[in-house]
Amino acid sequence: MNATVIDAFDFCRHNGSEHGVTPVAQMTRLAKDCADASGEITWKVEGGTGKMGYPQLTLSVAGTVQLVCQRCLTPYAHTVDSSTVLVLGKDDQEADEIEEIIADESIDVIVGTRSMLVMDLVEDEALLALPQSPRHAVCPDASLLDKAKSAKISPFEALKGLK
Repeated sequence: MNATVIDAFDFCRHNGSEHGVTPVAQMTRLAKDCADASGEITWKVEGGTGKMGYPQLTLSVAGTVQLVCQRCLTPYAHTVDSSTVLVLGKDDQEADEIEEIIADESIDVIVGTRSMLVMDLVEDEALLALPQSPRHAVCPDASLLDKAKSAKISPFEALKGLK
């Protein structure tokens, strides 16, 4: 895996920018949530300073991963396209204070370090972009679903059969 390490505060101060493409297979936590490890994630991280003067990272991820549909239990291609702003605090206390001052749910405040692994941030954002319950918009083989529905017997019918 690409082991890009940045000094988060210096990266923001100098308006740094990094980008790349990483195979899903190299992101072990993401690959565990996927049907298979095919696909790639294109990512970009940019440093800067927010409106209130706090250092911040803007992180974008995009790509296609294979997930298992929770309706029909078959794999499908899911498009990931997410962007977030991460404001940096020097420690937990400062991060909490910044979060109270900003009071914006769309902005995440994290503790920055002098040796942050960019790929950890990228993988976290890709994982957060996955749906909680992945499904096709329309399942390709509805006959399997219909068969499963028709095979279900109501619990009351089962009890009636025991009489």
